[in-house]
Amino acid sequence: MSSEPAESIISNQALNSYVEEKVTVGFLTDPTLCIGCKACEVACKEWNQLPDDGYELSGHSYDNTGALGASTWRHVKFVEIDEALTPQIAPSKGGEEPFSWLFLSDVCKHCDEAGCLEACPTGALVRTEVGSVLLQDDVCNGCGYCVVACPFGVVDRRRGRVPGAGGAFKCTFCYDRQATGLTPACAKACPTESILFGPLDALRRRGVARVRELEERGYPKASLYDPRTTSVCGTHALFVLVDEPEHFGLPPAPHAPTEYLSAAWWSALLTAAAVIVATFAVFAW
Repeated sequence: MSSEPAESIISNQALNSYVEEKVTVGFLTDPTLCIGCKACEVACKEWNQLPDDGYELSGHSYDNTGALGASTWRHVKFVEIDEALTPQIAPSKGGEEPFSWLFLSDVCKHCDEAGCLEACPTGALVRTEVGSVLLQDDVCNGCGYCVVACPFGVVDRRRGRVPGAGGAFKCTFCYDRQATGLTPACAKACPTESILFGPLDALRRRGVARVRELEERGYPKASLYDPRTTSVCGTHALFVLVDEPEHFGLPPAPHAPTEYLSAAWWSALLTAAAVIVATFAVFAW
């Protein structure tokens, strides 16, 4: 990738003007640049004052947060691929087997057509002027509809919070930082520019250029994860991938649950009609 610094994508001075002009912003995450330091996780927890996830050892290197959740809004996934993306080999009984380690910093995708936003009955989830989906816990009634409606499994309820008392949480896109002209904490803390923040159009161009560069360097499966052709209509978190999305825990074709409403209603109507016909047939017989 170009040595152009992340600040050239969006500067603190320019951020307020982007917000005022309602320019849509987002993240571009490149796992080929990530060193797994988890600085983004730490910065996110510190800025948002998130509680710890417990101190039980998972056995997966030092990835003890495990996954995105109510208390982990940025999570660095440790991904092992059975393919020689780098000159690494692993000894085995049958000889040496190639493998590759990659790290991907995952986050809420802030979908353009967000299933969580559509499912929320209380207005706890709102669309902000920068295009993000903000979850207001003080308005949340704890129903959990947003949890099951998220196609990426991002939204989660915090343990110990009873239904009816709120408790759903996810990444806020550092909305409070953006409102005062600051870059989100995770992107600001990343030491390798694996996480870039800025206008989505600029990030897409940057992502496409990076994919071409990786292809030229021998990564035939390189792609930009940007699901604009599905019912989520695009996300505000783009990813440069060097393998299939499934290997990184990303659905290849994410869909908002409302896509299935039409079929569900037709099924219900046909079932009701069949029951009515069957009832009349029984009495007519």
